[in-house]
Amino acid sequence: MRIRFTKMQGAGNDFVVLDATQAPIELTAEQYRRLGDRRFGIGADQILVVERSNTPGVDFRYRIFNNSGDEVEQCGNGARCFVRYVRDKGLSDKRTIRVETMNRQLELRLQDDGRVTVDMGAPEFDHAKIPFDATGLDPRPIGGFEQWPLSLGDYEVDVAVLSMGNPHAVQVVPDVDTAPVASEGPFIEAHARFPRKVNAGFMQIVSRSHIRLRVFERDAGETLACGTGACAAVVAGIRLRLLDSRVDVDARGGRLTVEWNGGNQPVFMTGPAQTVFEGEIEL
Repeated sequence: MRIRFTKMQGAGNDFVVLDATQAPIELTAEQYRRLGDRRFGIGADQILVVERSNTPGVDFRYRIFNNSGDEVEQCGNGARCFVRYVRDKGLSDKRTIRVETMNRQLELRLQDDGRVTVDMGAPEFDHAKIPFDATGLDPRPIGGFEQWPLSLGDYEVDVAVLSMGNPHAVQVVPDVDTAPVASEGPFIEAHARFPRKVNAGFMQIVSRSHIRLRVFERDAGETLACGTGACAAVVAGIRLRLLDSRVDVDARGGRLTVEWNGGNQPVFMTGPAQTVFEGEIEL
């Protein structure tokens, strides 16, 4: 089969976007892997499938597949690209668009400067919903939150655990440039304490309004940026009383701005979204 696609990126986190608003697209895991393959396909961290929604008050639905072929719950940078895509393709003329993913509804707003703000919803701290198995662990309370000791063989790392629609384990490091992302990331990602795996975040506090961040993403490895990872890191930093309510997040692919007023309030993330190229591929 021959399929049209659009390649997009948000802060270096790149996507293949497919339009299923006119006719359904059902691909196999192997076909999604082919799309995401940087040598034998198009190349992307994730593949986004845009669909119409049957839910009242919701404009679109979109599905998210890692380049491993697995469907996942949430992607913040992908949500921003989604807005630019439906606007650029004439699928909507709204500046504020409501979409649904596997487990959440999001409100997305196109700003005058071309950046996109995403209402990511409220963070989730219930261990059963993340999910995270804390059985037998003694947390270390800091500020209004806690860090959990995670065994990595002969040593432990302290992580803050939460969900932004997908699971995150965030640790504070002195310098992201020298952080053991490549060595620790895979072990944290697949740790038995996280039944559905986890995104491993490495956060450097620059000031109360500025962090640097690297994320080893679940089933994708380290990416140039991770929107939900940025949100999770800022929420963790605020609850640990290390950060203020508005924080600039510098990832390797660019800057995101995250805002959270605490409690059950939603997290807002603002950042860029751009089309890179379009084309067709034979699958």
